[in-house]
Amino acid sequence: MDSRLNPFQDKMEKTLNNLEEEYAGIRAGRANPHILDKLRVDYYGTPSPIQSVANVSVPEPRMIQIQPWEASMVKEIEKAINCSDIGINPTNDGKLIRLVFPELTEERRKDLAKDIKKKGEEAKVAVRNIRRDAIDSIKKTGKEEGISEDEIKGLEDDAQKLTDKFVAKVDAAVDAKCKEILTV
Repeated sequence: MDSRLNPFQDKMEKTLNNLEEEYAGIRAGRANPHILDKLRVDYYGTPSPIQSVANVSVPEPRMIQIQPWEASMVKEIEKAINCSDIGINPTNDGKLIRLVFPELTEERRKDLAKDIKKKGEEAKVAVRNIRRDAIDSIKKTGKEEGISEDEIKGLEDDAQKLTDKFVAKVDAAVDAKCKEILTV
């Protein structure tokens, strides 16, 4: 792979990582502590991630248990969860907060699968746009630096191969997440 394509490869990797982060936040009927990643709790005036003020564990397949390191944080964490778009009501026993995930209905699973495929398609479009930018950059640089047409064509082919590789990775991520969602 030509080093001139490295910036574009990095962008494609970021696109794939972004997709995987989005997928980590999708509830699949199983407890996944990553759904709490975007939540912030007011910790002495500083918005902090829940993981930095509490121990987050998954004691059962459909339950997340949050144990704050300070008892005073229980209410703050509960408030942050209630204000979020997680869609689960926390139960609080004074020391622990539990999030119990209900089983997903078949209809909800299919809706989530559609959403997953849509996000995957958006990621593929982003990868293809990066390819287009790479090819435009190659052509522009080729004209400015007097690179031969054969070399330009070779770089374009490399950009296409790189794109195909990342599109396949996106497809694999989509298939894996759909399989996870649709598994009862």
